[in-house]
Amino acid sequence: MSRIITNVPSLIGQRNLGLQNRSLNTTLERLSTGLRINRGGDDPAGLIASENLRAEMKAISAAIKNGERAEQVVNVAEGGLQEISNLLQELQGLVGQSANEAGLSTEEREANQQQIDSILQTIDRISNATSFQGTKLLNGNFDYTTSAVNSTLLSDVTINSAKLPTTSGAYLTATVDVLTSAQTAEVYLSTAANLDGNGGSYTIEITGNVGTQQITVASGTSQADIISAINQFKDVTGVSAAQSATNTARIEFRSAGFGSDAFVRVKELSGSTSDLIFDAASGGTARSDYKDTGRDATLLINGIQATTNGLTARVSSDGFDVSVTIDGTSAVNTTNGTTSFYITGGGATFSLNPDVNLAGKVSLGIKSVSSGNLGDAVTGYLADLKSGQTANVTTGDIDKAQTIIDTAIKQVSGLRGRLGAFQSNTVGATVRSLGISFENTAAAESQIRDTDFAAETANLTRSQILVQAATTVLSLSNAQPQAVLALLG
Repeated sequence: MSRIITNVPSLIGQRNLGLQNRSLNTTLERLSTGLRINRGGDDPAGLIASENLRAEMKAISAAIKNGERAEQVVNVAEGGLQEISNLLQELQGLVGQSANEAGLSTEEREANQQQIDSILQTIDRISNATSFQGTKLLNGNFDYTTSAVNSTLLSDVTINSAKLPTTSGAYLTATVDVLTSAQTAEVYLSTAANLDGNGGSYTIEITGNVGTQQITVASGTSQADIISAINQFKDVTGVSAAQSATNTARIEFRSAGFGSDAFVRVKELSGSTSDLIFDAASGGTARSDYKDTGRDATLLINGIQATTNGLTARVSSDGFDVSVTIDGTSAVNTTNGTTSFYITGGGATFSLNPDVNLAGKVSLGIKSVSSGNLGDAVTGYLADLKSGQTANVTTGDIDKAQTIIDTAIKQVSGLRGRLGAFQSNTVGATVRSLGISFENTAAAESQIRDTDFAAETANLTRSQILVQAATTVLSLSNAQPQAVLALLG
């Protein structure tokens, strides 16, 4: 059919040219932006998935930066602790020198005391000066706060980590349940055959965790004198003596410490005509040589089986790392003994997960390492080594000074080890894991949203050819009505 008013082939050509131009424009846009999805109309479902993945990438990136910042904080704290550790080693040497009383003049001991005072001042200065962006790290600022701690039942409470509820005023309850009590090592010596003067003399050897001492008991020596003689050497042996509470005819040898590491051994060396050593206050088997060891307590802390060493127990889990030392002479050191306290705040909290919630946070407690806090209530504190205090090296107890320094060195090295474990195993592993998650998330987002240049360049070539073809066809279609003129001529 030949017609002029309606050029159907031209309409078809126009429509197809418009389609090809739109396809060409889309391809050019994708090639110029590098994105397959530039607006919701390109791929609605893909856009939603891509935006969600982009949000996850931002959260993961923030968590990685948080982890790196936490590592920097730990590095600063570790630097201060390392210097304090070096100073404690110097203190150890000065106290060791001062113990050589016959070889040191009064002036030398006073000079050593001056050095000790200077070192203690430096330790306090480092404790107060070590900071990160103005936040003090080693002055107890990040130590946990507790309440309702019964000091007659718990001689020490250390909170290494605790995830506290985010609600204002919330606290965490810690309950200590004693399943079996801690015990000292105990050996009994019968004195019934020697109090009347007919038992003859005998020599016994007493050995404890500290050392060994031999004691000879003459015939007729009173039980009180025997006990006094043994106790004169309790600092040498680590063993004390007392009359048995249940059998007045026996002396009870008891180790100074509790737990499976503590022991007492009593051995008859000579002089006795019968075996006088027993394993019980009443009855028991008579023998000439007997060794007993103590028993570690069995504890639950918040229902979790604790790792125990004597009177000290620790539970370490995600978000709850608590160590307590029960008082060996208190009512809690009995079967089914129990006590509770509250963790009310404190700790250094870091967010290492993409999701901002309690599960994604880690907390770390850093106690003060000043001279007034290094040590413990039993042995004393580092500040006791200052001039005029009980453990100074000029007129004080040097043995006590060395014990305090040993305790302080263990505390500082333990804190450094805990910070190192946090840095390596918690922060380091988390950052590495987050890095892998970021890579995989970025790859998934790229797969959805980024342009495939190989495919789009092929589409570009095809679209260019089709646009040219459509343009040519449209030109021919527009010229077709002119053929009607031949009929009119």
